[in-house]
Formats: sequence, C-alpha cells, structure tokens
Amino acid sequence: MRIMIELIKPLVLGFTIGISAALVPGPMMLATVGISLEKGWRSGPFVFIGHSIVELTLILLIIGGISSLIGSSTITYMSIIGGIIMILFGLLILKSAKDISTMDIAGAARNTRIAKSPFLAGILTSVLNPTYVLWWLTAGSAIILQEYLVGTIAIVAFMAGHWIADFGYLLTVSLSTAKGKDFISRRNHKKVLYFCGILMMIFGIFFIFNYNNISTLI
Repeated sequence: MRIMIELIKPLVLGFTIGISAALVPGPMMLATVGISLEKGWRSGPFVFIGHSIVELTLILLIIGGISSLIGSSTITYMSIIGGIIMILFGLLILKSAKDISTMDIAGAARNTRIAKSPFLAGILTSVLNPTYVLWWLTAGSAIILQEYLVGTIAIVAFMAGHWIADFGYLLTVSLSTAKGKDFISRRNHKKVLYFCGILMMIFGIFFIFNYNNISTLI
C-alpha cells in the first residue's frame, strides 16, 4: 500500500507540472497548431515523440550526474533553487492567463515555421527553448533528485504522469486544429491557467520549506 502511495504522488506531480507547462502558449504549442493546420491530427503525437526524446535525454544526463552530487547539502540547495524557479514559473503562467484573451494563437501559429516535420518540431521547440532548458536545469533537476531518493520507479512514475499530460494535450490540440475548432475556449483556458499557475507556486513553496521529504508536496 505504501509503495502504491509513493508511486501515485510523483505520478500526480508529473501530470500537474506537465499540463501546467503545456497550457502556456509557447513554441511547441504554436508549432503543433501550425503543422496540424497543414498535415492533420497526426502531427500532435509526432511532436510529442520528438519532445519526449529530448526530455528522456535530459533526465538520463541528470541521473548520470546524481551519484557524484548526492548529499544533504545538495538536496537542500537544489530544492530551494527549484522551488524558487517553480514560483517564478507560476507567476509566468498567471501572466500568460492574463494575456490569453487577446492572443491570436492561430495567427501566431501560422507564422511559426520551426520545421515542416512534426517530429523535428518537437525536438527543436524543446532544445531551442531557453525557458524549457532552464526549467530542467533547476526545478526539473530538483524533482528528479528528490524522486531518485525514493527509487528509480518513482522517477518512472513522475515521467509517466508528465508524458501522459504532454501527449494528451498535444493530441487534443492537433485533433481540434485539424477539425477547425478551438481546443479549449478562451474563458476556460484562462481559468485553467490561473489554477495551474497558483498550483505551481504552491509546489514551489512546499519545495523550499519541505525539501527533506517530497511526499509533503501532495
């Protein structure tokens, strides 16, 4: 029973962070909309595959360096820095929610020509996004470090939740775009972003003050 709880926690955390990041109109979302307008709903899954390959590479690099960094002081510093970054990202999400009502997503997507291949677009919109890279170097690394202390299976659970959110959202975006519909109304998009931004900030606060035990997050 305890093992199940320990796995559900990173799964929920991964899903929450994944959907929070996905909902913010950024290069990957715009590329997905733009390519889906031309190539149909299958674009979303291929964008996800490219994106997940980059994330898997980053996670393996993080785990590979953990053995030489592990220690109580490392956990403290990484968790505090990660928590601060999560709070800042929460504020960024709140700002995005405020701007979403006036944003021309379809117009911006048509002008986003990162790559013709959705697979390549998933890679490029991840690698060339400084915000994305900063996230994994700070907050993302702190989360992986915390889950590493629980066990490799906890990292797998976290990434499963994260990728379920990414895949589900990108598939929804590509399906809706291909059918000429809004994947989410502006009003609901704004509400969900506000919720995610506040939740992200709460996670950041808990990371700062409860760095010794990731289980206190949820």
